Amino acid sequence: QVQLVESGGGSVQAGGSLRLSCAVSGRTISTYSMGWFRQAPGKEREFVASINRSGAYTNYADSVKGRFTISRDNAKNTVYLQMNSLKPEDTAVYYCALDVFGRGRDYSESYDYWGQGTQVIVSS
Repeated sequence: QVQLVESGGGSVQAGGSLRLSCAVSGRTISTYSMGWFRQAPGKEREFVASINRSGAYTNYADSVKGRFTISRDNAKNTVYLQMNSLKPEDTAVYYCALDVFGRGRDYSESYDYWGQGTQVIVSS
């Protein structure tokens, strides 16, 4: 069974940092693109960042460019999201996702497996 487990969420003050981790079991992630999405209460899930198989290519939503960094450690079967300079509008549940067939696009339908989500709350 493929399982993605996020960790590292929590509550921080505006301007603070968090590092999210996504540990994958049941599949080796080295040949797959990975992505992060988030969903705030009452809103649709939105794309945050993606990374290709080798880590050479990354893509970010405009709202997080320059503040968030996606990375991966294929040896650990883990993908990360480093979040700096956090803003209250970053408050959301953050989801890790695995793209079996594609290249990690910026829409949720591209992804095949999802984690349970981890909550991030940023207060002003």
